[in-house]
Amino acid sequence: MRESQRRLLTDLREALVPLHRTLLEWERTAYERVHGRMGAAEILKVVVADPQFAWLRPVSELIARIDDVLQSDATDVRVDVDGIITQARTLVAPDEEGTPYARRYHAALQEVPDVVFAHRRVTAVLRDAPHGTLH
Repeated sequence: MRESQRRLLTDLREALVPLHRTLLEWERTAYERVHGRMGAAEILKVVVADPQFAWLRPVSELIARIDDVLQSDATDVRVDVDGIITQARTLVAPDEEGTPYARRYHAALQEVPDVVFAHRRVTAVLRDAPHGTLH
C-alpha cells in the first residue's frame, strides 16, 4: 500500500468515527425514549443485538475494515482501496426513498445538525479521493 493510500484511509477513518458516534448517539436517544435510560454496558448489548441499531452496522464494519488495513505493516499487501472508497460513498448517500440504511441516514441528516457537520467532513475526504483505480 502506498503512503498516499494510507493517508487517504487514515483521513477517511478520522472522518467516519465522529459520524458513526453521532449517528449512534442519535439512535440511542430514540431507543431510550421508548425503553428508558441505560448504562454503557447495557447499551452496548442493545447496539449489538437490537434490530433498531442494525442499520449502523455497515458503518461499523467499514471502520473495522479500514482499521485492519491500517494496522497491517506489510507494504506489499494488496488493498482494495477503491472498494473501501466506493463503500464509503454509498454510506454517505442519503435517500429518503432508497434502502433502509439510506432512508435512516437521510432522517438523521434532517434531524441532527451534528450529523450534517460530520457528514460534510466525510464527503470532503471522499471528494478529494481519486475516482477509479487507486492501486
